[in-house]
Amino acid sequence: MIETVSEEVKAPAGTPLGAARDCLDCGAPDYYTGADHGFREGLALMRQGWAYICGGACSQAVVLFRSIQNFARKWGEAVMETQFKVSALAVVAGLSVSLVSCGQIATLQARKSFKDANNLYSRQEYQGAAEKYEEVLAADPSFTSAYFYLGNSYDNLYRPSRAGMPENDANLDKAVAAYKKSSEVETDPALQKLALQYLAAAFGPDKLNDPNSAEPIIRSMIDLDPSESANYFVLSKIYEDSGRYDDAEGALMNAKSARPNDPAVYLQIAGFYNRQGEFERTIEALDERAAREPNNPEAFYTIATYYWEKAFRDFRLTDEEKKDYVLRGLEAVDKALELKDDYMEALVYKNILLRMEANMETDLDRQNTLIAQADRLRDRAEELRAQTMGEVSP
Repeated sequence: MIETVSEEVKAPAGTPLGAARDCLDCGAPDYYTGADHGFREGLALMRQGWAYICGGACSQAVVLFRSIQNFARKWGEAVMETQFKVSALAVVAGLSVSLVSCGQIATLQARKSFKDANNLYSRQEYQGAAEKYEEVLAADPSFTSAYFYLGNSYDNLYRPSRAGMPENDANLDKAVAAYKKSSEVETDPALQKLALQYLAAAFGPDKLNDPNSAEPIIRSMIDLDPSESANYFVLSKIYEDSGRYDDAEGALMNAKSARPNDPAVYLQIAGFYNRQGEFERTIEALDERAAREPNNPEAFYTIATYYWEKAFRDFRLTDEEKKDYVLRGLEAVDKALELKDDYMEALVYKNILLRMEANMETDLDRQNTLIAQADRLRDRAEELRAQTMGEVSP
């Protein structure tokens, strides 16, 4: 049984809603004193729905209107008296027309609340923004863009340092729920993509730390845009952190297939192999990157830094292997300097590599020559650094 409102709200006579009111006031409950209990419940539903509309409670009115329709289907054949059948039709018609106006009012309310919410959001007042976005969706659940910003407001209220505190954790739970809803109903592809990205991040190590939940989300993002290489990188890292190294490598190979000319893909592959201790495969990936950017000095400079790190840090190397890596590093850095002779960072690394070569040199004259060359490069790098500092000084 639906409880009726305690205070009745009157609608103007001569309007559809007024006709509905007149029908409800026509004395039908007294006339049909022997009617079934369900009959009286239907009247209560109609009266309650009318009161909700008059009071501006549109969402409640919609729910009750559906109940009235169900009531009409259930009891329509049982009630044969013409007077009440006409009255009931007037009630339903009146409510239908009123609900149209109610929906328009709700839309206007939602737009105003959305504007207010956006102002609070732009000022980083996330608690107030969240409350306003909740108002938007309560007034008009079809206002889909509010779901993402609602989720992001709650996300910004969450503090990893306060994990375990119920109120703080509730903010993250609400963020996840809103992001999920946004990803399901959002029609703007850009906003839907953002919702998925933030949803995946919510399952990251600094928040919910649930890679199993993040994986299908990232896969959905890949399905939405197979050409976006960043999603493959995230998926690979999830697998790598979980010890699924073959799957991690496979995700990067899929990125390579999707974006074969993207230098970032080869940098990611190189980083993965380097973490696995596969140095030669690391260099292969960096060489592939440089082959696609033959005029980019940074591509060759990066190769040189990897050779330096290997020669400097891997104490398992023989003297011959170490010298080979130093020379290969010098070859790479020379290519970088050919493309950009004032490349300060490349000058610094060539200086370091030359000193490493000098330390392994047994010929004293050759050693002194290498050190002198390294000194000149060091001085040139210092000049460039001073020039740069001078340009940025106030």
